[in-house]
Amino acid sequence: MEARRRFPPEVTARYLSGAIPAPEGLDGCLEGDLGTERLHSLRSGETPQGSENDLAATCLFALNIVVEPTDSVARPPGGVVGVPPTARLLRDGFSVSRPTTSYRPASSGGSVTIRSGEVADVVLGAVGLGEAGGSLLFNRPSGLSTDGRRLVMTDVFNNRVLIWNELPRGNVPPDVVLGQQDFSSNSPGTGRHQMNWPVSSATAAGRLVVTDTNNNRILVWNVFPTRNGQPADIVLSTSREGPKSDDVIGWPWGAWTDGSRLVTTSTNEGRILVWNNFPTRDGEPADIVLFGGGDIGTPRQVVSDGESLLVGDHNATGDGRQGPGTFIWHSFPDRADQPYDVFRRDPRDSNGPWLRGDFADDGRLVLMGGSLQVWAGMPESSADESELWVLGQSDQGGFDFTWSDFSTVAVADEMVYVTSGRNLILGFEQIPESSTAVPDFSIGAETVTDQPLLEHYFLGNPVPATDGTRLFVTSDFDKRLHVWHRIPDESGVPPDVVYHFCEYRDPTYPAVTTCIGDLAPWDNALHGDVFAAVGKRKAVVWEELPVDGAMPTREFQEGIGSVRFDDLRGVAVDDRYFYLADYEAGRVWVWAGLPGSTDEPVASLVVDSPQRMSSDGTHLAVSTQGTDPVIVYRVDEIEQGGSPVVVRSGIVRPQGVYVGGGQLVVADTPENQVEVWWTIDSALAGNPSDAVLGAPESTKTTPEIGADRLFMPSAVATDGRYLWIGEYKFSNRLLRFGPS
Repeated sequence: MEARRRFPPEVTARYLSGAIPAPEGLDGCLEGDLGTERLHSLRSGETPQGSENDLAATCLFALNIVVEPTDSVARPPGGVVGVPPTARLLRDGFSVSRPTTSYRPASSGGSVTIRSGEVADVVLGAVGLGEAGGSLLFNRPSGLSTDGRRLVMTDVFNNRVLIWNELPRGNVPPDVVLGQQDFSSNSPGTGRHQMNWPVSSATAAGRLVVTDTNNNRILVWNVFPTRNGQPADIVLSTSREGPKSDDVIGWPWGAWTDGSRLVTTSTNEGRILVWNNFPTRDGEPADIVLFGGGDIGTPRQVVSDGESLLVGDHNATGDGRQGPGTFIWHSFPDRADQPYDVFRRDPRDSNGPWLRGDFADDGRLVLMGGSLQVWAGMPESSADESELWVLGQSDQGGFDFTWSDFSTVAVADEMVYVTSGRNLILGFEQIPESSTAVPDFSIGAETVTDQPLLEHYFLGNPVPATDGTRLFVTSDFDKRLHVWHRIPDESGVPPDVVYHFCEYRDPTYPAVTTCIGDLAPWDNALHGDVFAAVGKRKAVVWEELPVDGAMPTREFQEGIGSVRFDDLRGVAVDDRYFYLADYEAGRVWVWAGLPGSTDEPVASLVVDSPQRMSSDGTHLAVSTQGTDPVIVYRVDEIEQGGSPVVVRSGIVRPQGVYVGGGQLVVADTPENQVEVWWTIDSALAGNPSDAVLGAPESTKTTPEIGADRLFMPSAVATDGRYLWIGEYKFSNRLLRFGPS
């Protein structure tokens, strides 16, 4: 199995066919079982059988061959999705690439004293502070809609809406931007001309509707906008004060309109709002509200032909269990809480995503679920199958659409547009008629297999660590480790080294090669020359810092000694101990020194839902999702069970914590703030924090992608000069705060 994993069929088949020169000893190994005649036949063009690929994998494994993907993997046009062409495949599915990079390093010396209201001076994982990067560099494209003549798309993380005045048939730039004054800016706000994380759009009869999601409002243009930054004509929102009404607008995600009626989701409130007559004034309440009999969880996109209604839901319970699902009304709702007619999961995968899409002029319905689907019309039952299923990334021979929460579909003039999690739009010249159909063009990239998300080194859930000279950033979302050899003093610069925690698939399964995560690191720890990363049921340790492609010296899969891993969320290292936090087990395990595979812990600390950790050798700080948000142990007392001190001071639900240099820093994720105590003794004494970064108290629960605002901060690290803050889930920024 290990041999097949290291050398999958796309590698062995090319050695067998002679497409790759055989290394010394391989032919002799193959001839021993295949025979000279059969090997000659394979070199003459015959297709190897599965057992022959297995034999070749075993021989390559025995010869300790290292494979260069640029020589071994048959690449589709545009390159292999998910793995840069420069990547070198090493062992156990790890690979390393070295981007071409040049950046100004930060100066050394000095120290930082963080004060409330500080503004970040550098951002990584994004183009720049307050920058969008131009008209064709998207960051989580979503919200496609069309009136048959124009195309509209929400560019969520860039806080803008892009409009093409004519349907694009290639990589052409949009004509108009809303939410910003130009195509280079990214500044959120609450004005009628501004947006804060717009997710969906809808257009018909010359009107345009946009869900301004983090502003908890709907923006309406009565006449289709024609100039950059044009303010909305109507703002629909509800008061957040006093008793909550049924028609409250909370985190609206999806929208639909035919120009006469309007439907939106109130996602955080678990309801769907319907205006039977298009609203004509600010704050006009919805006419009816749909609750789905309590089965609606967090509704997302809305699809309708004006006669029926489909709503995708991330946390639906229509069949008794919670998960992504879709509600369908066969007649357009016209009364309060009208019951839905059908609830269904994804047709191919009951655990797959909710459905979302658009109707064609001929009544066909194009939906995106686990892949792209074409239906004759609205599904009639929970057992209906689509007329066509276009093979996707989970199907043999499929195309990698890279669907995500932000994937949407728009159909116009037989053309189909799909937003991809790779930060581009995929376009079909006509509604697909074959299960093996692939897009004809892309927008936001040159080819349909390009990967702008990776090419621009955007980060998902970045977790920083620094020794004051170098910067290490892991990501469970991207399954990568980014390494900067020097602290960067510029925004948006690529790292010097990237570790890809993945392995290669056969390029015919799917047609575009993707990565399978071998390690999804949720947390990391840096101490001296030791660097560790953990996630789920795996932990890896480097005993020399991973700066030039070295592999981990210790790997632990499933457990250490008698300790079994369920969900590793935290790791810490100091001179005395190695610590692991398991969220599901409710334990922090402690080993004396770096453990071997059979070593038993010297202590087991009971902690409710522990997350990321940090140790400075004197204190071990643990963030939790339990009732005690931050717990601090004295390291000297750990083997005796310790007497932890709980740090509260207004902290709600932190994900990240850092202790070092005598300071304590806590990332309070849902509050969109980072709390800083200049001395940990002050925190342990129950004093309030000395500084708060992020939004002021009055708006702290409204995240913003701004230089002086935070969007769900979840990980923190400091070297005494610079403080780094990584944001979670709905942002991809790593922010640096330096000396004023």
